[in-house]
Amino acid sequence: MGALSLLSEILKRRVLAVQNYTLLSARSVRNLAGHPRYLYDTMAQMDIIGVGSLPIVILTGFFIGAVLVLQTAAQFMAFGEAALTGDIVALSLVREIGPVITALLVAGRNASGIASELGSMVVTEQVDAMRAMGTDPTRKLVTPRVVATTSMLPLLTIVADFVGLVGGFIVAFFEIHLSPVQFWTRAVGALEFKDLVQGLAKPFLFGFIVSSVGCYYGLTTRGGTQGVGRSTTEAVVTSSVLVLVSDFFVTKFLLWALEM
Repeated sequence: MGALSLLSEILKRRVLAVQNYTLLSARSVRNLAGHPRYLYDTMAQMDIIGVGSLPIVILTGFFIGAVLVLQTAAQFMAFGEAALTGDIVALSLVREIGPVITALLVAGRNASGIASELGSMVVTEQVDAMRAMGTDPTRKLVTPRVVATTSMLPLLTIVADFVGLVGGFIVAFFEIHLSPVQFWTRAVGALEFKDLVQGLAKPFLFGFIVSSVGCYYGLTTRGGTQGVGRSTTEAVVTSSVLVLVSDFFVTKFLLWALEM
């Protein structure tokens, strides 16, 4: 009975956490229809999340594209089809690798930052002071971060895709002596409208997941400074796992919808 009670308590806590997260996410979206909107806070978060993440996104995207060429070029050269390297790099980056890797990078950098910032505000009772002054913490703290991450992640994904193609081209040019015309013609020609839809639809969902999870764990921080550290770790782990899990279902749905 003790084990059953413990299991029941754990399940109840998980269900309650899912419920509270869902309510917080719904409120953050509902706040867009009312006032005040805190545009300055939203722009500031766009700068922190978008511009601040550019260096790591550019660096990672470049080397991912370069590694893709290194891994695939030898196989294509064995069949005398080295020009297909541009196809596989473009499709892999735009469809899957670009959105997912960018989301994971943003989760590691910004979900942790959001959770630690809001967690520190909770621990130092700044959030309680906001409520006492009549300010809605969800509207002031959560909605700007959700809007900023959701809007900036697709732009970061586009940058990662382009830089990845550049990295792939440089390696293809020097390693397998593929001409610029061959590489870029194949890369651009391989992309269809449905590929672009897949690559640009996912970041909106991923951005919402990363930001809302970070805000949830930040606002539910308990236990002082140690609690802030736990919330930061849980935010990164949970958002990364949710990005990977949701990626499967979104990909399945988009493949079905675009084939209709």
